[in-house]
Amino acid sequence: MKTYASEIKENENVDSFFLVREKSSGITKTGSPYLKLKLGDRSGAIEGRIWTSAETLAESFQRDDFVRAKGKAVFFQDRLQLNIAHIDKVEEERIILSDFFPTTGKDIDGMCESLIQISQEVKNPHLGKLLNLFWSDETFLEGFKKAPASKQLHHAFLGGLLEHTLSLTQLVQKNVSHYNGLNVDLLMTGAILHDLGKVYELSYQRSFDYSDEGRLLGHILIGIEKVEEKIRQLPDFPKDLSVLLKHLLLSHHGQYDYGSPKKPMTLEAVMLHHLDDMDAKVNGIQEFLKTKVPEGSRWSAYHPLFEQSFYTPVLEDQMEPANNTNKNETEEEK
Repeated sequence: MKTYASEIKENENVDSFFLVREKSSGITKTGSPYLKLKLGDRSGAIEGRIWTSAETLAESFQRDDFVRAKGKAVFFQDRLQLNIAHIDKVEEERIILSDFFPTTGKDIDGMCESLIQISQEVKNPHLGKLLNLFWSDETFLEGFKKAPASKQLHHAFLGGLLEHTLSLTQLVQKNVSHYNGLNVDLLMTGAILHDLGKVYELSYQRSFDYSDEGRLLGHILIGIEKVEEKIRQLPDFPKDLSVLLKHLLLSHHGQYDYGSPKKPMTLEAVMLHHLDDMDAKVNGIQEFLKTKVPEGSRWSAYHPLFEQSFYTPVLEDQMEPANNTNKNETEEEK
């Protein structure tokens, strides 16, 4: 049974799986070698120390390995740490990734099915064939269902990219009928594919970080390359349609300062940018409020990205009735 880092109490005997986030060696005051670790999971992290057979055990695992650690939790210098008696590397096949990384609370397969169903409403045959090429690409689809949408700003959990993409396409569905002159098929395809490069930009096997490809190229350029690869498999794909679709991906961040190589220059690009921006920001604030509102307060901690705090109003079902007058006070007034 998995014991989470945040649940460990003083004097507790622990036998559980962890991810080695940090690993370094040291020498005690008596000259004996020891290992200093940081062991983590989705709940947080705990310091670990190996005092006995440190040199031998150090060769059995590395940073970013999953391990099974056995030991006792003690307080040392006002901090809880795990004194480890034994530790073994664990193969990933034995690991449940959701134990180590935040994961969407929604059904991943159900969301994927919903997104594919929405894509089937695209009537343009060229765009429809393009989308089907992505859905039939098993390697892409596996990554698309697992990837987060960002490292920490929004939908920063396994399945986050899929959740964000589905949410955006649903926003498109709800808003396109309000405006005339939109190429709905183009806009919907752009919404589905706008962040596909994040499948390759982000690393999410050991921690949420950027891959080398992601750091060097970024998800927008990677997405353009992946779209172009698929379009080359469709020799009759119209050049003009290809350009318009790529423009949606290139401009969806809206501003040069936000990483867009181009600003939105079509109605579809403007709409995609604003709906994408809204979905990302609302989710980012919602996730922030889950853990950053002090108990007893209606105000959140300061959000560095938005440079402000957020007020969390009392929900309607939590409000006391306005006519809930103190009966004693009423009688005294009489």
